[in-house]
Amino acid sequence: MIRTIIKYGINLTFLVLLQVLILNRIEYLGYINPYLYILFILILPFELPQWAVLLLAFFTGMCIDLFSFTPGVHVSATVFLGFMRNIVLSILEPRDGYEPGSAPSVAAYGWSWFLRYSVLLVFCHHLFLFFVEAFSFNHLDNTLLKAVSSSAFTLVLIVLSQSTSRKKSLTSE
Repeated sequence: MIRTIIKYGINLTFLVLLQVLILNRIEYLGYINPYLYILFILILPFELPQWAVLLLAFFTGMCIDLFSFTPGVHVSATVFLGFMRNIVLSILEPRDGYEPGSAPSVAAYGWSWFLRYSVLLVFCHHLFLFFVEAFSFNHLDNTLLKAVSSSAFTLVLIVLSQSTSRKKSLTSE
């Protein structure tokens, strides 16, 4: 139990620092902003209660908002992501259910399942985030383009991180 808490604490710290120190500085043509920190919420264990997911999502968004000087924008988007996570997990649940003690990953459920899971949640997060940021439906096309392009770039980073973590787990066995 303590090992799991330490592992997720290190993951959160690494992803927040990576986001704040490096990824927040990437903005290509005003449309591509990668938000890899949401990977922390995506890979939380299945049996974690909804209230704990929402609390961790709130804390994660608060960390990003504090360092990015965007009060409430990332908090609202990550809490929305935490809320949507259980809905998407129930939609994509395998016939036999999820393995106890496991977490969403490529190693556990394969690329097909993980990509469907990630695409749905990353797009939901980014769409919500950019609409809260714009706080208007006036430039709907720009907001949608920003959400789609940023989601695509974030998904590339998530796939890269999953493929490197999968290689690590295969070599350690």
